[in-house]
Amino acid sequence: MKKYTLLFVFSFLISLTGFAQTKITNRNSWLKAGAGIGFPVGELSNRSNASLNIDIKGQVLSTPHTGFGLTSGYTHYFPTDEHENFGSIPVGLFGRYYVSREGLFVGSDVGYSFQTGSGNNGKGGVYIKPQIGYHNRLWNVFGFYNGVFRGESQGRHLQQVGVGFAYNFMSN
Repeated sequence: MKKYTLLFVFSFLISLTGFAQTKITNRNSWLKAGAGIGFPVGELSNRSNASLNIDIKGQVLSTPHTGFGLTSGYTHYFPTDEHENFGSIPVGLFGRYYVSREGLFVGSDVGYSFQTGSGNNGKGGVYIKPQIGYHNRLWNVFGFYNGVFRGESQGRHLQQVGVGFAYNFMSN
């Protein structure tokens, strides 16, 4: 668990460096709101059949190809018959690299995810959500892996793969 915490702290410090050197204006910053569907893998597939998630991001482009920001949202895991409902509330940072003004992008979210329901209240873990997808001025469509890595005393890791989309709310 310590190595995941160190990864989070390192990523946080790198992101702060990017923010500190960027002047935020309405031309280089906007909100992203999106949704996605996930399919559990690993041990999670024994407790859940699918997941739906919503997220919101605040993004700042530090260069025409590099964006950083803050992210949060909610993921609901649909349980198998013998399990209860549960969810996940991530809070983190994200970074993206846009190959061109329109086309391929790669990026990742990293942070902490709080667990809800099924007796897990607050028993979260460090999460990472790498993504690859297509973007244009207003839309993003992407595939992702989402892993929440919890300590041994907090239960199993939560892992899923899925697809998502996001809409960019821009002021200009």
